[in-house]
Amino acid sequence: MKRITTNVLVIGGGAAGMAAAVSAAERGAEVLLIEREERTGGVLNQCIHNGFGLHYFREELTGPEYAERFHKMLAKRGVKVAPRAHVWEPILNENRVLVVTETGIQEVVYGALVITTGARERPFGAIMIPGDRPAGIFTAGLAQRFVNIENRLPGKRALILGSGDIGLIMARRLTLEGMEVVAVVERLPYPGGLERNVQQCLVDFNIPLLLSHTVVEVEGYPRLRRVWVAKVGQDFQPIPGTETAYDVDTLILSVGLIPEVKLVEGSLEMHPKSLGIKVSNTGRTSRSNVFAAGNNVVIYDLVDYVSREGLIAGKHAVRVSKDPGKSDEKIRKVLIEEGKNVALVSPSWFEFSEDLRLYLRVSHPMENVVLKVRPGIYERRYERVAPNEMISFTIKADRVPETSKITVEVVERG
Repeated sequence: MKRITTNVLVIGGGAAGMAAAVSAAERGAEVLLIEREERTGGVLNQCIHNGFGLHYFREELTGPEYAERFHKMLAKRGVKVAPRAHVWEPILNENRVLVVTETGIQEVVYGALVITTGARERPFGAIMIPGDRPAGIFTAGLAQRFVNIENRLPGKRALILGSGDIGLIMARRLTLEGMEVVAVVERLPYPGGLERNVQQCLVDFNIPLLLSHTVVEVEGYPRLRRVWVAKVGQDFQPIPGTETAYDVDTLILSVGLIPEVKLVEGSLEMHPKSLGIKVSNTGRTSRSNVFAAGNNVVIYDLVDYVSREGLIAGKHAVRVSKDPGKSDEKIRKVLIEEGKNVALVSPSWFEFSEDLRLYLRVSHPMENVVLKVRPGIYERRYERVAPNEMISFTIKADRVPETSKITVEVVERG
């Protein structure tokens, strides 16, 4: 078995992985980036719509354009990229992983590890819809790949379940390619995607958005023929007698993303709400020389956020890899927890070596509120907040007091 040694090993070549590799290489580390696809970029390669890079590059780019900029940075900084490689077994307590490549199995020994494996889509089987199991049911990401990469339409007449961003974007994309999208169905009383996507992808194309509705049955075999949609109550249960049939041959699922953490389950601490890897504001996980960034930590709204967290994780991974003893030193930690009306907050704890960038989602839509970080660290007013719009802001490290815990909450203005 061939053995390779590197300062920093990055697993996953999407937006977070590329940023982490670039950041580590800029600081003089030897970096190996492992990617299972033929090229780095991840889902960016199939996201041919614009809207990327507004925060990071200060200009609007398509997904492939955004990825290409990082491709060039990887090459310029001498990052070694191993495409078509699959991590078979990570042995974190020995600082090594086994990797399957086209030429055989290799052992990679690292000083620090950055895990950037992204997220996967929730499949049809996970949402337990009664009825047949025909052809014609796709996750939104798969349909996007068919259209944008494979140049194939998934059908002629579609209904989209879920109003996540990929589903909204695919409603527009399928319409532009000649398919009829009869409706986007969302079981919540508010959209799941960004407000700008609701406007640009649905309103601008006269595609109906049915809030507080869900799919209750699918019919057809071997190909989908009909989908039944019903209203749901406050308990999200279908209301009898409200069923409506839609004759479609395609059902697109945009019912959420799940952090891809199978590789390290049982080895690292996981967040009970995000289902992702618990990290600090430096990207450090529960193992001191293992870092994580991107959608395997929490599902972000913007790729710019993902890249920023990748840069930070790569930066701190280098410090650990160059000074192995530093990974074993006692790190001052301040726990971060969700307070009133906050459904999710990331990171899970704070280290004083980096400013605190917080990402959070509220539990339900609210108006005229105050966001507070206690005890007395930060306060900001908002006219309106909703779960589909991630809130993000930075607190300087010197503003965080020496305390055991800080709490993030959103309350109505008094």
